[in-house]
Amino acid sequence: MPFASFQDWIKVSSLNNMTFDNYKISLLEANDGKAFFKLIDANRQRLEDFFAGTVSKTLTLQDTLNYCKKIQLRIKDLSYLPYMITDLHTNAFVGLVDVKNIDLNVPKAELGSFIDHQYEGKGIVSKATSLVIDHIVQEYKFIKLLCRASIRNKGSIAVILKNGFELEGTIRKDYRTTKGEIVDLNYYGRVFT
Repeated sequence: MPFASFQDWIKVSSLNNMTFDNYKISLLEANDGKAFFKLIDANRQRLEDFFAGTVSKTLTLQDTLNYCKKIQLRIKDLSYLPYMITDLHTNAFVGLVDVKNIDLNVPKAELGSFIDHQYEGKGIVSKATSLVIDHIVQEYKFIKLLCRASIRNKGSIAVILKNGFELEGTIRKDYRTTKGEIVDLNYYGRVFT
């Protein structure tokens, strides 16, 4: 991945040291399309409702390769940061913690996450989310992070609460699922000073 400056390289390089147990966290790279497609495709049905944008842009391998190239531009302009969780034993992607809706004026951002169905219930995404939070607060000086979750999504809510977020409220009729259902979302926030 080309870098605009040495400082950009340092920021991304410091991610290569973000490891825990048998897992590594790193930003999605342009050449990660096949691995990204495999992760999404294996979990497509589970992700359809609340990762609708990602699912719709990764319907085929070629779609995913193109999407990964577009993501590189968004990483460079700090509008989207997808942190992949990699199993160091298999070198396969097993999850994602993404930073989106970035507003550097405040500065604040929204987090989303998911884990491969075979890795659920092991605390992996909770630990990865904690490391990503520490990294982005230090590197980008975010003072507010937000997570949104449907009350049906007990796993996501558990990850959110384990990482120190507090319920700020429920926004009614806030999100349209892939199936067209309009649902309420709980908004959780965490403030850093």
